[in-house]
Amino acid sequence: MSKNKKEQKVKEEEKQAEVIEKEEVKEVNFEEKFNELNDKYLRLYSEYDNYRKRTANEKVELIKTAAESTILALLPILDDFERALPTMEKIEDKTHYEGIALIYNKLKRTLEQKGLEEIKAVGEPFNTDEHEALTQIPAPSEDMKDKVIDVVQKGYKLNGKVIRYARVVVGC
Repeated sequence: MSKNKKEQKVKEEEKQAEVIEKEEVKEVNFEEKFNELNDKYLRLYSEYDNYRKRTANEKVELIKTAAESTILALLPILDDFERALPTMEKIEDKTHYEGIALIYNKLKRTLEQKGLEEIKAVGEPFNTDEHEALTQIPAPSEDMKDKVIDVVQKGYKLNGKVIRYARVVVGC
């Protein structure tokens, strides 16, 4: 009988060892499952955070450029004022000139407050990112080669983005 007791004891120990192994396997599975779910959570959180930042940036860009079409429509009027002022300056009655100059300055200041800036061109090196070459003429001096000699139509940027290229004459 002692042999039976020993066998029973051995069987019980084997069962306990199996139970312990199963618990360890369960622990390992729980840990793997936890790590897997935690990884999924972190990826989802990061993806949402990137989405939130991207949409916020898109809204800011949309607000900055929302007035672009309106400002583009006002640029020919600004050009007309700039052509009219030198002509009006020659007239003897200065009150009309002063009134037109006041309106022009007010319009220009308002557009500048909205982010409009004139592209500097005369004397600058020709830059295809800001200038549109209409023609090339012989440069009056050697240092004016590949530089803007004359501006046919002014160019403008709105909040750093070119909305109208400066149409220029380049020296060659």
